[in-house]
Amino acid sequence: MTKEKISIHQARSLAIQPQFSFSRNSQLNPKELTASIIEKLGYIQIDTLHVVQRAHHHTLWTRNQKYSPDILNELLSDDRRVFEYWGHAASYLPMKDYRYYLPKMAAFMNPEKKWTKDRLERYGHLLDPVLKRIREEGALGTKDFEEAGDKRKGIWWDWKPAKAALEILYWQGKLMVSRRDKFQKIYDLRERVLPDWVDKTMPTQEETGRFFVKRALVAYGIASKNDIINHIQVIPRKVIETSLQSMVDEQSVSIVTVDTIPKIEFYVLPDILENSNISFAKSRDVHILSPFDNMVILRDRIRKLFGFDYTIECYVPFAKRQYGYFVLPILYGKRFIGRMDTKADSKTKIFNINNLYFEKSSQLSEFILNKFAKKLAIFALFNRCTTIYNNSKINQPVLKELIKRSNEYIN
Repeated sequence: MTKEKISIHQARSLAIQPQFSFSRNSQLNPKELTASIIEKLGYIQIDTLHVVQRAHHHTLWTRNQKYSPDILNELLSDDRRVFEYWGHAASYLPMKDYRYYLPKMAAFMNPEKKWTKDRLERYGHLLDPVLKRIREEGALGTKDFEEAGDKRKGIWWDWKPAKAALEILYWQGKLMVSRRDKFQKIYDLRERVLPDWVDKTMPTQEETGRFFVKRALVAYGIASKNDIINHIQVIPRKVIETSLQSMVDEQSVSIVTVDTIPKIEFYVLPDILENSNISFAKSRDVHILSPFDNMVILRDRIRKLFGFDYTIECYVPFAKRQYGYFVLPILYGKRFIGRMDTKADSKTKIFNINNLYFEKSSQLSEFILNKFAKKLAIFALFNRCTTIYNNSKINQPVLKELIKRSNEYIN
């Protein structure tokens, strides 16, 4: 098969366009736009860290400035347009994709991995009693199973028995997350959560593999084999590889090479390659991204396509941190121009910037600085903060000017 060769600039345009073209569709109301974002990207990762707005809210806001956190819970609990399950880690997923997660749920009935198998052996006797109670009493959370006076706080590798049983039933698909109360999962029986219109027939391996190949390429625009495999980790690697090869053979997926990355094959959908929006490639928007944003979650992909070497350092020992605890990537147009260590304090309504670093190749023009200042002001307000504060211990004239302008936009 002939491989088309494209430039790194074309590759970057292909990667950015499907991720950030949503806000240009102004005809959708905020909730419909949010649903369309989740359906296009395939998943939104859930994270418990709350240094700024949680990752799922932050990721959606980046693509929809009219987004508010209550929208996501409405889509989950009221509209049933999304559901929670394991996609790329814990995720919000399009309800219309539910069928393709059935193989993973079935795998949890007789798990192969030791950790999961051990939990099933240890807590399996609790599954029926927990199901019985939810069937009779309605949707319940972990706290509903606490004994009086039990104030222990379980951590993920040492959950309390009821928490473990609830999660096993959730993995198996017998329970679903009906809603969240103050970020705590409230579980209910699948038949009381899943809409009647959802297809519940078990897909074949071939159907599942082809589905997730296309899912990745629609979301990423351009992707390597590893990118496709790691996009949503539901089925074995070999299934994805077999499906990808079949789709290449029948020419429903095209192979391209990138001029600056000659040793790696990338894959694209033919219609995306043919109809890529050239005008979008000239976008001059600034995006302040979550560390768990779909655009940057595959670190190796961003390193290859954009030359941006990024690691979230909250899991790195303090002495080994280079940029800070919770550093947010900054994207301008087709370039990552820097990273910013931040913390939002909702009590004082102060948005702290601990440090700001620009890439050596970045030229921070007056235009970019002003665009950045406007976006930073909007981001601070999204985090319920009304003042941006320079908390950096390094003398950074650019940071001082950025904060000055941002506060002027807020006020």
